[in-house]
Amino acid sequence: MDIVKLCMDMGAAKAEEIPVSKLTLMPELRELCEQNVCGRFGRNYTCPPYVGEAGALIEKLKTFDKAIIWQNIYPLEDSFDFEGMMDAQQKHNTMTLDVARLVYAELGRENALVLAAGGCTLCETCAAQTNEPCRSPDDALSSLEAYGIHVAKIGEVSGLRYINGKDTVTYFSGAFVRVK
Repeated sequence: MDIVKLCMDMGAAKAEEIPVSKLTLMPELRELCEQNVCGRFGRNYTCPPYVGEAGALIEKLKTFDKAIIWQNIYPLEDSFDFEGMMDAQQKHNTMTLDVARLVYAELGRENALVLAAGGCTLCETCAAQTNEPCRSPDDALSSLEAYGIHVAKIGEVSGLRYINGKDTVTYFSGAFVRVK
């Protein structure tokens, strides 16, 4: 399965294959989650603390051989266009979910892991907030950051830039694959 081609065919701005060993993995990124910068800490099953301990998630990532990372770049009205950022993230993650469904159908969950931009937003209110089971466990995707991936450093090992011009926002997702 050519996941780079799949991502490009599905509308990604860019996609590249990177060895997992080249990614900057930092358990310290979890501190940003704990500061609840995005408002999802302890309120979303795909985010900390529910998603798992940072060190264990990083070790899980290291069991995969390659990462196919893709990005989408969206225009904003200005650098304070929060609504535009959230709309762009939703569009990006909808595409990511479409990719995930195809990757999992082809490779299985034992040989692939797909991570999105930010925590899952499938449900208006995550079931974690009402102590119910996840309503969409097969589609709920965790974020690259929750797994300790320093997204801003991806550009150092690829042609995928983190900053892509004035009044734009860039979102990244990835499929992690074991070579059989």
